[in-house]
Amino acid sequence: MITLNNTEMYQSYAIGIDVGGSSLKCGVVNHHGEILYSTIISLKNAKTQGAIIALIVEAIQTCAKKFKNPILGVGIGFPGIIYNNKIIAGADNLPGFKQLALGEILQDVTRYNIVMDNDANLMGLGEMTYGAAKDCSDVVFLTVGTGIGGAVMIDSKLYGGFRNRGTELGHIVVQHNGIACACGGKGCLEAYASVTALLNHYQFIHPALSEMENIDGKYIVEKYLAGEEYAVKAMELHFDYLATGIISFINIFSPQKIVIGGGISEAGAFYSREIERRIKTLAVPITSTDSLVVSAKLGNKAGLLGCAAHVFQKFKAFDYAPK
Repeated sequence: MITLNNTEMYQSYAIGIDVGGSSLKCGVVNHHGEILYSTIISLKNAKTQGAIIALIVEAIQTCAKKFKNPILGVGIGFPGIIYNNKIIAGADNLPGFKQLALGEILQDVTRYNIVMDNDANLMGLGEMTYGAAKDCSDVVFLTVGTGIGGAVMIDSKLYGGFRNRGTELGHIVVQHNGIACACGGKGCLEAYASVTALLNHYQFIHPALSEMENIDGKYIVEKYLAGEEYAVKAMELHFDYLATGIISFINIFSPQKIVIGGGISEAGAFYSREIERRIKTLAVPITSTDSLVVSAKLGNKAGLLGCAAHVFQKFKAFDYAPK
């Protein structure tokens, strides 16, 4: 393991590896949040756990060769439940990776400090450190896409529950005995407020729409802004359910900001405004006084930057106190 003095820590870089179901986003980041180098490595031909690990090692070594300054460590965002640099379960789109001490394996091979966490947690940490919530200490982050993921920051630290098994924000129940969810439960926020749910509802209520047509969230937003009846109905239900979930988060955590990421959150200012309008009328007033709904700023860079921020936080390269 590499040990650096304070001067070297300040001048050093972090490597970020954001592992997805189909690719690795990797890069080198300085403590200001500037991405100095980045690339994407496809996992299309990596059919085994070993092949994916080999690509992660290759990515780390490639990044490390790009710069002369010391590498403080490597931050890795990985799907599923991560505890003490070990993948417990949940990386369902990748072969293997259950009960695997991946951090220890990578540290032994590369000789770099390794720190891992759930990918959605690190997207949230990226937004808190360098993005939409960088001035806050208490934040709820949601990413709305095919499913709903999220992260909670309390007192400037990621909160994951006991052994990092909690904060499954997409799986709070918003409808008793409701629609079946991919997690195995029923009535989850994800089953009602994800983009997948939005598409399904729009196709269900639209009388002239074939299921074979190429419909996505952007299409529905365009129709909504144009005032199409069915798009308005679908989006209104989407806003209602998403706000219902967020109200629960506000009543529990009273965050300064609720940051919403995912492609649909980039639709325009109206998106966060519609959610906030619903929240202000239904949340417990004292808990929501200082809670603002904002769109994420970092886009697809959030995961990579969060991986780097985790390194800087873990190895004390800078302070996270709110400004």
